[in-house]
Amino acid sequence: MQLRPGYRELVPPAADGVACLWVHVAGPDAPVRVRVLPDNCVDLVWRAGRGVWLAGPDTRAAAEELAPGTVIVGARFAPGAGGPALRVPLDGLRDRRVEVPGVAEPDAAPQAALRALAQAAVGAVRACPPDAAVREAIRRLGDPRQRVDGLAWDLGLSERQLRRRCLAAAGHSPKVLQRVLRFRAFLDAAEAAAEPDLARLAAEYGYADQAHLTGESTALAGLPPAALLASRRAGAP
Repeated sequence: MQLRPGYRELVPPAADGVACLWVHVAGPDAPVRVRVLPDNCVDLVWRAGRGVWLAGPDTRAAAEELAPGTVIVGARFAPGAGGPALRVPLDGLRDRRVEVPGVAEPDAAPQAALRALAQAAVGAVRACPPDAAVREAIRRLGDPRQRVDGLAWDLGLSERQLRRRCLAAAGHSPKVLQRVLRFRAFLDAAEAAAEPDLARLAAEYGYADQAHLTGESTALAGLPPAALLASRRAGAP
């Protein structure tokens, strides 16, 4: 594993429920301000001098400034996999960062810490696999045309059962899961376009209009779409 500056994701372990491993290295010359956007995932994160913590499911952007040379590594659970694997209802950990002792020491080498996180995440999802109904709900909610009402019936559950199971497994209700999935899909499409047409993308991804998209972007990412895209293209996550 090369510790070159920047953020990169690595090939995920062969375990259903582990989305990826990742590394973030701050450059040597100046602090780096990181903006982490909601993604319906939870991560085990290690940082030199601090050790390991669990980054719970976010409802809004989380910002942090990294000192020059800071190295952070992580293992990301796929949406809906974190709650069962960690054996804790994730709705109680929204927007929280909780220390997880005993996984990797604060003074470990980054490579060793990442191996320890991968082993812990893989072992956890294999011991307690994802809730199949929640995973299917999340898959369907990735379609902006999917209606939340009626989804539970399609899955053979009551609305209360589906909501309870989504909150425990993913930390969010079905409606919030869909909001985040829709916004991330919009963002991927906008970043892939040389000159994104925000009005067209708003309609394509199920927003009522561009103003609706702007409101959702501001609520979830802390910036309106144009400013967010400019920030990310300038290299500020």
